[in-house]
Amino acid sequence: MKKKVLWRLLLISITVVLAVVFFLPNTPVFQHMPEWWKKNMPGKGIVLGLDLQGGLHLVFEVEGDKAVEITTDRYASQLRELFVKKNITTDVSVSGLTITVSPSSAETKKLIADNFPIFSATESGNSTAYKILSREAQRIKDNAADQALETIRNRIDQFGVAEPTIHRQGENEIVVQLPGIRDPKRAIDLIGKTAQLEFRIVDDEAKVAAELPQSIGPGEEELLLREFAGKIPEDTEILFEKKVNTETGIVRKLPILLKKQASLTGDLLSDAKVNIDTRFSEPYVSLSFNAAGAKLFEETTGANVKKRLAIILDNTVYSAPVIQEKITGGNAQITGSFTMEEAKDLSIVLKAGALPAPLKMLQNVTVGPSLGRDSIEAGKLAAIIGTIAVVIFMIFYYRLSGVIADFALLLNIILLLGAMASLNATLTLPGIAGIILAIGMAVDSNVLMFERIRDELRAGKTPRAAVDSGYDKAFWTIFDSHVTTLITAAVLFQFGTGPIKGFAVTLSLGVSINLFTALIGTKSIFDVINSRRELKKLSI
Repeated sequence: MKKKVLWRLLLISITVVLAVVFFLPNTPVFQHMPEWWKKNMPGKGIVLGLDLQGGLHLVFEVEGDKAVEITTDRYASQLRELFVKKNITTDVSVSGLTITVSPSSAETKKLIADNFPIFSATESGNSTAYKILSREAQRIKDNAADQALETIRNRIDQFGVAEPTIHRQGENEIVVQLPGIRDPKRAIDLIGKTAQLEFRIVDDEAKVAAELPQSIGPGEEELLLREFAGKIPEDTEILFEKKVNTETGIVRKLPILLKKQASLTGDLLSDAKVNIDTRFSEPYVSLSFNAAGAKLFEETTGANVKKRLAIILDNTVYSAPVIQEKITGGNAQITGSFTMEEAKDLSIVLKAGALPAPLKMLQNVTVGPSLGRDSIEAGKLAAIIGTIAVVIFMIFYYRLSGVIADFALLLNIILLLGAMASLNATLTLPGIAGIILAIGMAVDSNVLMFERIRDELRAGKTPRAAVDSGYDKAFWTIFDSHVTTLITAAVLFQFGTGPIKGFAVTLSLGVSINLFTALIGTKSIFDVINSRRELKKLSI
């Protein structure tokens, strides 16, 4: 046997072994493999998509107007600091998307025009109202959608969902698909949490703070806020800390008067992780600040010893401990009678960063696994019937050569499944359609080559010469048709989304493998047969 044929057979054997190894995790055999194998060999395989194993389909809208409002608030703070720095006494107030400077002077107008060219101004009496220009507002909204997409992706990655689909849809919508998710509520809470972390000083010195009730029941917050609306100082607000009685399960809300101005915010965090309290065996979230945050935290705690510092996430107070001394080192912790899952989710959202704007849920569809199971069973039945029909037809029509074509078909399926498993590809219903189309092209390639060989035999050539000539003549036809299909699949993958990409992946893998099995696999078998003895007649 020629060395060239031996090398081809070796190559085929290696690819088959690799394919089987990669596909093992998708078979029951993998559970019985020894531990060293599970630790060192691929253990993921092909992942079923949302339509096959069920899961969660969510569509969120990024509230772009809220992002502009948050940015307006930030600019107002910068404006106040600028006026203080320049020793200018004037009032800066914010209402929605408008910053009002009163009284307004030529000096304040020039300062704002020089430092904030993104504002449009409208004068009214001795005050001037400023708004962010429309083109800048649109840029803020676009950035908010992009940042929200990345933040959600980071949170999902750390949550540990296999093969999620997360992409932007239209101007301000984000589509999230989580296949195989078992706790939809936890996932929705994790994604939708804005995670605006703030550290604020509790204003216990204000007279009204002593008038606040010790606690109220859930649902009574609005009533209390209306009662104290005109009593609390302008630079403060009332937020609530949730307390749960671990024995009775009764929930109470503790009203706390806080300074509006945040001493620190979550953007200065460098890490957040879950730890266990050794005294009460309760989980808590440990925070570490970056260098700038650590310095600010030290200054804040040093300047407010014996005062309470509230830790607030999304306008909910988690804890408000008394500062006993200046805290150096840039570490803090959030306690709050968490379960382990709650503490873990909190650390995830803090590490992934805050959303630039709140999310509004537009669609929440839980896909059950029953449809997927039915589809898989129907697909298996169709595949078995189709494969048997093709095998019988090829043997009936091409005799021994038909058996070789069936071998190529089997090789094609094994390598395709192995390739998908090596890429940890997600199999969806469109993906199954891509596999079936690729297998159909594999059969078509063999039919094309066999007909060429038949033509050569009719022309009077020997079997060996007819096989060589038939493959040579069919090669470019098969190659061209497969390359054009590959180009189509590449375009579908580039511009398609979700299921379309799944179809493109399986089709491109199938077509590439088909080139290998059709032009190398079957040819090697014919060469082995011809090398053993000189055939006088080819069964085709």
